[in-house]
Amino acid sequence: MVSRSKKVEQFRALHKSGCFLMPNPWDVAGARMMASLGFRALATTSSGYAFSKGKKDGAKEVGCDESLAYAAEIAASTIIPVTADLEDCYKDTPEGVAETVRLAAEAGLAGLSIEDRQPNPGQPIRDFDTAVARVAAAVEAARKYDIVLTARADGMGKGVYGLDEAIRRLKAFEALGAEVLYAPGVPDLASLEKICSSVSAPVNHVLGQGVSGLTFEQIAGAGVRRISVGGSLARAAGGELMKICQEIATGKYTALESAPAWNSLRDPKLVV
Repeated sequence: MVSRSKKVEQFRALHKSGCFLMPNPWDVAGARMMASLGFRALATTSSGYAFSKGKKDGAKEVGCDESLAYAAEIAASTIIPVTADLEDCYKDTPEGVAETVRLAAEAGLAGLSIEDRQPNPGQPIRDFDTAVARVAAAVEAARKYDIVLTARADGMGKGVYGLDEAIRRLKAFEALGAEVLYAPGVPDLASLEKICSSVSAPVNHVLGQGVSGLTFEQIAGAGVRRISVGGSLARAAGGELMKICQEIATGKYTALESAPAWNSLRDPKLVV
């Protein structure tokens, strides 16, 4: 049994030890597979989980209770730290954000993220002052409940603002005390380098959004301390499932016959 406080300690240490890759499972089986392969931390994925439930991400179709239950299940399934993608913390007010942070800690998580995005197609990104106030509340609660907070500036990925505004927001989040910073949808390596050189806190870069084709060495060399994959694994798995189903629908079963045995997909030593 590994305590949550120990997982928090391990998670913080990872961000100081150099760049590391943190994949995003959407179920317990995937979490255990990833842990068995030697990954040192995991993150949930709101989009991957929503896809697995036939729901739409970022549209209030997955609520706070459901998202936290999923994250708690992942956290309880492995001895390594888990951080949760909790979108905008599912609350409209700073007080509500603080409550979500408390619940995340109670769920056994080592970390969580908060976005400046909101489920409003007409205005997908909150204004600067509102975003800052919400991160301030999240930081205060994260300190109180000892959980690693990642603050996200999502406007580049949504086409709402550019690199300079993303950096302005990340610097404001850092000044408030956010431990990790994150701007999905970075368009190129030079922009990633500029983000990392503009802040002192560890920066997360997500694969599958924005710039593509970068190696681990290039991303780490830009100054990134944590690489996540977001919903990319879920999309890739969905695509592979579609290919297999298309094949077996024609009467060809090679893919099924070569499937690994169940005992090769689970390492019991990594279960809490």
